Amino acid sequence: MAVREVLRMGDARLLEKAQPVGKFDTPELHALLADMQDTMAALDGAGLAAPQIGIGLQVVIFGIEHNPRYPDAEAVPQTVLINPALTPLGEDVDEDWEGCLSVPGMRGVVPRFSRLRYQGFDQYGKPIDRSVGGFHARVVQHECDHLIGVLYPMRILDFSRFGFTDVLFPGEDVADD
Repeated sequence: MAVREVLRMGDARLLEKAQPVGKFDTPELHALLADMQDTMAALDGAGLAAPQIGIGLQVVIFGIEHNPRYPDAEAVPQTVLINPALTPLGEDVDEDWEGCLSVPGMRGVVPRFSRLRYQGFDQYGKPIDRSVGGFHARVVQHECDHLIGVLYPMRILDFSRFGFTDVLFPGEDVADD
């Protein structure tokens, strides 16, 4: 449908809490998802949350197969997740580099739960219930943070491991989100 402008850190709308979706399988929801998919694909992202394009609804999309910008990442199925609930599966935390389409050109090391269960709905109202780990768990947590007004720099513990991508990784093509 359309590639939408992605809001950047500093825009107050990114700090707002998103509202739950009340109706599924509507033309408006399908149009929003098409725009989100087009936007994520155009920017080579691994995920996108509706608040990143100025829509304050609890809608995220994510997924990655074989992408040279994520050379070490395992595949994550293309997913539409609406009204999500995340439950950590244990207390183990992994730290890894993250970027974000709303914080372009920067990367930072962020702690995330190693494993989690996520529940919610797809665009048709069909329940989703998955337990995941690794990169999949990281992507879900990153995208769902957008629904509560949290950007990844807010989770960084050591700012010596935060900076501009081209300075941190000279000569590498490193993705933002």
